[in-house]
Amino acid sequence: MLESSSTSPNTQSPSYAYGEWVIKHANFVIVVSLIFAILAGVGMSRLQFNPDSRVFFSEDNPELRALEHLEQTYTKTDNFYIAIESKNGNIFTPEMLQLIAELTEDAWQTPYSIRVDSLANYQHTEAANDELVVGSLFDLHMDINEALAARVGGIAKSKPFLVNRLISEDSAVTGINITVLKPDNDHDAVYEIVEFGKALVADYRERYPNANFYTTGGTIFDVAFAELPDSENAVLVPLMLVLILMVVGLALKSIWATVLVFLLIVLSVAMAMGLSGWANIMLSAGTSGAPVIIPTLSVAHCVHLLVAIRQKMSENMNKKDAIIESLRVNIPPIFVTSVTTAAGFLSLNFSDSPPFHALGNIVAIGVLIAFVLAVTLLPAILSKLTINAKPSKPILQPIMQRLGVWVVSQHKVLFWVTGLGIITFALGTTRIVLDDNFVKYFDDRFEIRQHSDFIEDRLTGLNALEYSLTAPNEGGISDPAYLAAVEEFIQWFHSHPKVTNVGGISTIIKELNMSMNNGDPSFNKVPENRELAAQYLLLYEMSLPYGLDLSNTIDFSKTESRVIALLQGASSVDLRKINGEAEQWLADNHPDLVTKGSGLSLIFAYISERNIASMLYGSLAALAAISFILIVALRSLRMGLISLIPNLMPALMALGLWGYLVGEAGLATAVVVAVTLGIVVDDTVHFLSKYLLARRELGMTPEQAITHAFSTVGVALLITSVALMCGFMVLYLSGFKVNAEMGLLSAVTIGLALLLDYLFLPTLLLAIDKNTSDVNTV
Repeated sequence: MLESSSTSPNTQSPSYAYGEWVIKHANFVIVVSLIFAILAGVGMSRLQFNPDSRVFFSEDNPELRALEHLEQTYTKTDNFYIAIESKNGNIFTPEMLQLIAELTEDAWQTPYSIRVDSLANYQHTEAANDELVVGSLFDLHMDINEALAARVGGIAKSKPFLVNRLISEDSAVTGINITVLKPDNDHDAVYEIVEFGKALVADYRERYPNANFYTTGGTIFDVAFAELPDSENAVLVPLMLVLILMVVGLALKSIWATVLVFLLIVLSVAMAMGLSGWANIMLSAGTSGAPVIIPTLSVAHCVHLLVAIRQKMSENMNKKDAIIESLRVNIPPIFVTSVTTAAGFLSLNFSDSPPFHALGNIVAIGVLIAFVLAVTLLPAILSKLTINAKPSKPILQPIMQRLGVWVVSQHKVLFWVTGLGIITFALGTTRIVLDDNFVKYFDDRFEIRQHSDFIEDRLTGLNALEYSLTAPNEGGISDPAYLAAVEEFIQWFHSHPKVTNVGGISTIIKELNMSMNNGDPSFNKVPENRELAAQYLLLYEMSLPYGLDLSNTIDFSKTESRVIALLQGASSVDLRKINGEAEQWLADNHPDLVTKGSGLSLIFAYISERNIASMLYGSLAALAAISFILIVALRSLRMGLISLIPNLMPALMALGLWGYLVGEAGLATAVVVAVTLGIVVDDTVHFLSKYLLARRELGMTPEQAITHAFSTVGVALLITSVALMCGFMVLYLSGFKVNAEMGLLSAVTIGLALLLDYLFLPTLLLAIDKNTSDVNTV
């Protein structure tokens, strides 16, 4: 049951009795609150961080299961990639070859490394006296001179497998790929790998000043995800606190109020993170926004209580009575808004991405903690402070009164204008395309983004599509028909402009066939004889050195082989489209080889679609829960349903505006509706609670009740909304795209919600709530 202020406080109200109890036992409340805060905060020492980028996918994600199956069949693809750019524009010089050979040898010392691929140890094949000779293209035991450099350049540039994979087309950049096999559930392994790799590159950067070095790879992205929360929150959290406290301080014109808000914010975050530690909630890059979101939401409760105290004291009420009356007025609505906000965030458990589960749970805990602290610790401390008995009347309150009068006088025009605006904005959602780019999750302030962009622009594609093609029988990968089909598939991939390099077993067999025929280009094709192909493959495998076998291309039984296509500048839409075309091409041309595409890039490409679908259920669940809460709290089925309109429309309008201005939406977009649904309900609940009190207890007409609501709660709505927008706009400054998009969309949604609560909700009430007799009915 929601209540609000009246001329004579309702001393029989449970909230009033509770307020008296808090004041009477203030010391006890303060001590107990701080003890609980300390006990909860200790849990922060138990927090653990999962740096694996695969944490974004649920265990039952079909694309992830396909990738794990593929990795069980072949070599896992975690890597540390080093790109080397020659400052003179040519890597085929003695100095550069010396660098490549040395670095290749040292790269084997990388922790957990199982393979190193480079221009130096590329296994070049030649025939000598009808025997296959396989060996590294060059190494440190050779006399690396101009003649060798010219020979290596000639060979390397003639190998399609190397160009746009390990050497650039302009011969200015080369790459060294270190494949690593991290122990399961060892989150520290990735740090060891990257720390060693970075130190190795730093050493070579000093020794070879004529070369530039760039690094990327799965392990570096994992570490970047892991380091993101600390690096971001060290800047964003203080900035958010400053902005929120400025808004609160300027609005309330009170130092003590600002200090109290700061205290409750800090305790809310510490206790939420601590309880998350006790609950063994795993942190990740996806939860990095929690320390920014919790304070943003916590400030609303404090503001409503403090504004009410300020208003009552300005009406000559003493401090004790003002605190009690503020609790009587605000406990029911802020309890409802806390529960609805928590419900919105808890709906993130429907997301297909586990980090959003953790984010939702952490923020929900924080919101509920903030409510408890606001109605216990805040009034208890206030009762001990010396506060100006007659503070000046807030400047904004008269403005709100005039706004209420104007809205009532113009309600018919405003109803149609805002209604048209809602429809126009909402139509923009039809322009949204689900698109994303995993590589670009970090903006260009991060080194990993700068280096990855360079490597993708100058050397090779960083997005990969992988396919495991099964032969009809064991050992069937040597069958000419199978090899011809694989080669046809590879050539089809080459026709796509975004594909930079494609490799498979047929590529190797073709080169072996040509080598065994004195390098005659006419033999650069699949042999027509199965036994001959099998013999070539056997000779080749027997000649390969340790760590450079074909386990990354063929399975143990020689029944399956892997095709990997590297794509340059491919977004999620591109990856989904090309993969769909590839799967369809196999179905149309070689149905016996039909398989599902895989690869980490492809999983990220599908996650936004999967997240949209899963969060549809989450949003519906949140809507159902919030609707029930509002109907019960407002004691009116009609008012509960009316409240849903200004609560649902802001997110839809924000997404529509995003569709008009941006057009592309990614992983974070799906969660915005559920997240903001619980937040924007707050303003509606507070406005309707004051409106219904005026109708039910003060006997006001709808017009008078709306003016009363603006006068009593309009200022608090403005302050809390601006504070919320500032908090989420700080999140928009994040260099992590998921957080930035969620922050911006949430801030826009909250701003639109405030406008609808000011301009549309009152006109909707005037259009519907005309019968005084049924305003009290459920």
